[in-house]
Order: sequence, then C-alpha cells, then structure tokens
Amino acid sequence: MNFHAKKIFVFSFSVFLIFMLTANELPNGYKNISLGMTLEETKKNLLKEPDFGYHGDRDVSLVPGADTVLIETDTDKGFGSAFLTRCWFQFTSNKLFIITININPEKMDYYSIFTKLKEKYGEPNTFDPQSATWKNDEVTMSLEKPLTLKYVDNKLFNETQRSIKIQKSALETTQEMFLDEL
Repeated sequence: MNFHAKKIFVFSFSVFLIFMLTANELPNGYKNISLGMTLEETKKNLLKEPDFGYHGDRDVSLVPGADTVLIETDTDKGFGSAFLTRCWFQFTSNKLFIITININPEKMDYYSIFTKLKEKYGEPNTFDPQSATWKNDEVTMSLEKPLTLKYVDNKLFNETQRSIKIQKSALETTQEMFLDEL
C-alpha cells in the first residue's frame, strides 16, 4: 500500500470511528414508556406521563381471539401534550412490542423531527418520500408521513408474525387460482 492510499485509509477509518462514537444507540421507546414493558408497567407509567393523554383502563382494549392488547390514548380531549395527538401501544404475550405516536402537525413538522433524528442517530437505514427508518438488531424506529413516530421491538414483532396463522378468505383463494391460470 503506497503512502497516499494509507492516508486515505486512515482518514476514512477515522471518519468511520468518529461517526460510530458520536451516533447514539436507537431508543427503545419514548419518555418513560419502553418496548418490552408489561401491560401493567405501561399503564402505570402512562398515568405518570400526562403527555400521552392516558385516561386509565377505558383506553385499553383486547383483540378477540388473539393474545393481543391495545392501549389507545387521545390528547385531543384537553389532556396531554399539545405536540401529541393519538398514540397506540400494542402488546403481545403481555409485552409492549409496538409504540405508535402521532404528532400534531400544527405544532411540529416532519422536517424538524427528521433533522433531529438524523442528528442523533445518523443516516436512516431506509429513506423514501413517505418514511425514514432507523434499525438495529433490537429496535426499528420509523418516522412516517404525515407525522407518525413508531418504535418496534424486532424480536417480539418477528415472533408475532411467525405465530399468526390467518387462513385465506374465499376471495383470496379464488384470486390466487385466477392468477395461477394466467
């Protein structure tokens, strides 16, 4: 390796190290709500955090026939943060695995949030006109248009996807048969 190539290598490696040392680890939730919490822990922490607009058990619903619970909060009723609107907290097997936060577009804009996330967590893994996504082994964090921030526990999400056994409807089956005949 000649001297010029060594200088380029050292410079590139230094930039990479600086980036790795300054980029923050992805968060596993927002405020005091973290992925992997139990339903009871989440409800308790939601009561402590008024920004979400949680009103207690009336915001909790069970999905029939599934091991799934959903908490939906609404700050539009005069409680909670002016920056948040509706939020959803999805549970499987009593563990929080998806947090969805809708942000008030009258108080905040997509570009400001995107810029802050990029500053804190580096370039997104994927970016398109509708969303930006940061991902590591544990968490996927996405900013979606018009203005939704989502945190997903990758392990629990993948386990849930594998365990779902939904049979195809008659329409889906006939559509598939039609397509096979083409």
